[in-house]
Amino acid sequence: QMLAEGATILDIGGQSTRPGSKQIGTKEELNRVLPVIEAIHHQFPEAFISIDTYHSTVAKKAVEAGASIVNDISGGTMDEAMLATVAALQVPYICMHTKGNPTNMQQKAVYENVVKEVLDFFILQTEKCRLAGINDVIVDVGFGFAKTIEHNFQLLKQLEIFKILQKPLLVGISRKSTIYKTLNIAANEALNGTTVLNTIGLLNGANILRVHDVKEAVECIKLIEAYKIN
Repeated sequence: QMLAEGATILDIGGQSTRPGSKQIGTKEELNRVLPVIEAIHHQFPEAFISIDTYHSTVAKKAVEAGASIVNDISGGTMDEAMLATVAALQVPYICMHTKGNPTNMQQKAVYENVVKEVLDFFILQTEKCRLAGINDVIVDVGFGFAKTIEHNFQLLKQLEIFKILQKPLLVGISRKSTIYKTLNIAANEALNGTTVLNTIGLLNGANILRVHDVKEAVECIKLIEAYKIN
């Protein structure tokens, strides 16, 4: 259904990485993701599949099973073998910013200047990616990961600054607590707010949207593209 609605990439993950989530082992993670990746790759061989993991062993086996992108919430900071593994696999790498791990990240949401500190992180990590031999890096500022609501809005407002990195920018803010806590609504009511923030992200330089609601996001992208060319 997502492919039919216009999804370009399917993101598959077996480990919840939301703040406070309990972490599982790599064996269980592989048991969860490999059958799904293999099934999708078999039925839709043209589909781009990204593996959402911060474990290099999971990334390697997932790519061997049919994934073609590695999406790492830690930006290479949780597994020292990740960057070398991605370089050897020769696939694009989504490098996201966070601090700590999913268990303690929200306790680490402390910055003097969140935009500057996240940008400094990417300057360092994208250079590490280059030195490791990763050719295609996509940058994700990590909305909701070791960030307060205020941090998320500051990053979204100044997203265009990250264009200095000369990398594609991914915005993943779909249905996150920044939306439903700000609006004081339930999480399942956050679609309209998601569309608003996705629109701001696109106007501020986002190249990729990570979403739950594909049809609405595709419509948003088409309207922004029409707006920009007229």
